Amino acid sequence: MLEQGQGIQRDTSFFEKRGYNKDIMPKSVEQRNSSAFNFFTLWMGAVHNIPNYTAVGGFLLLGLSPLQVMISLVISSFLIALLLVVNGYAGSKYGIPFAMHLRHTYGDIGAKLPGILRGVVAGIAWFGLQTFAGSQALLILMNKIFPGFSDIGDGTTILGITIPGIIAFLLFWVINFAIGIGGGETLNRFTAILNPMIYIVFGGMAIWGIKAGGGLSKIMSYELTTEGSMLYPTILAFILVFNSLLGVWAAPGASVSDFTQNAKSTRTQIIGQVSGIVVAHMLFAFSSVTILIGGSIYFGQQEWNILNIINQWDNIWTIFFATGVLLLTTISTNATSNIIPAAYQLSALFPKHINYRRGVWIASIASIITMPWKMMENSDSIFMFLNIIGAILGPVAGVMIVKFFFISKCRINIEELYFDRNSNERPKVRINIQAYIATIVGVSISLIGFIPKFHVILDFSWFIGFFTAGILLLLLNIFKK
Repeated sequence: MLEQGQGIQRDTSFFEKRGYNKDIMPKSVEQRNSSAFNFFTLWMGAVHNIPNYTAVGGFLLLGLSPLQVMISLVISSFLIALLLVVNGYAGSKYGIPFAMHLRHTYGDIGAKLPGILRGVVAGIAWFGLQTFAGSQALLILMNKIFPGFSDIGDGTTILGITIPGIIAFLLFWVINFAIGIGGGETLNRFTAILNPMIYIVFGGMAIWGIKAGGGLSKIMSYELTTEGSMLYPTILAFILVFNSLLGVWAAPGASVSDFTQNAKSTRTQIIGQVSGIVVAHMLFAFSSVTILIGGSIYFGQQEWNILNIINQWDNIWTIFFATGVLLLTTISTNATSNIIPAAYQLSALFPKHINYRRGVWIASIASIITMPWKMMENSDSIFMFLNIIGAILGPVAGVMIVKFFFISKCRINIEELYFDRNSNERPKVRINIQAYIATIVGVSISLIGFIPKFHVILDFSWFIGFFTAGILLLLLNIFKK
């Protein structure tokens, strides 16, 4: 078996003659330049964004106390970091992207379906939704900068969106596209600048929340006005929070090799990702609870949309700065979780015709064609979309991890993976049937939760799908022997 740095010292033409473009070739040791600091800053924006702050309000409505929500968020961060580090190990060891990690798991033909689901369906659709959500915050800023901006077109709509809305969407789309087209190096520079701004803004907002709420003790003792009792006992409510956050991270958790392939070493990505994810969530846990509850106390009503709290401030400059940083975190999330994985997957599906930059163009344009503003009209459809993606990608991550660690024993034959050959002259596996059976069973059980009688399964779908698929693959492999 070829270990890290071996079997990849070939020139570009060698790979291109066999149908590969440079974007999915294994990275040599010299090409891997992402440091622990790069990984530390990589996911910060994916933590501090508008939907995540809104989700905290939902966690409080479960009946958990403010302190319990904070604790559950911090514990969740260790689970998320573990997922990213473990599933990113193949990428950092062999320099391979997610597309080739999938091929090792499912076979070169079998990898196409999960690749399409992650990169094309989840990546493109969620890129459009995140871009539209961010454009709504941009629209608020533009109305403050240019009074009367929202009146342009007198309410005329084009394909279901107003003229000011489409202007804000396209403007924000261009910014997201520019970061995506720049790739990993541009993203590293962007997140390095964004990271200290996040600490300043959300740290400052947390201080404001404590003062506005009358002190930390008052915030921690705050009781929500909710109808009915808690849905689950405390321990199950904690697990529900874990499942929800792992569901949000299901897509980047599956395709993390697209980033770890650039790590200087496996140790680098472990230190960077664990420290970055945990520190980011510690700040997020404290700031989200203090800002949302402090703002609710100050304004006299329960408010879980952080933008609504910001826009009630008196100082216009603090509104601009805070909203601006939230827009930047949305861009960071879009790049790491959506547009980069989508571009790599399109490149892997059509390696002779689509490289990474063309993939960004195609994915970005496709995100407009999906008309995300139509999906945002109905919140139920958004949550259904996210639940489906989590239910699908949880089992995929479980199968990938079991295949690499327990079946392949952390070894990948690069020659066989890329060049249809192996030392024993056996026919190459085109579709890993065991992996497909395990994935289909895991997905099927997770999706049973959409049946009203079994709704509880949906609340824990990521865990159920991940462990069901992973354990089943392990058993199938044992019986196969």
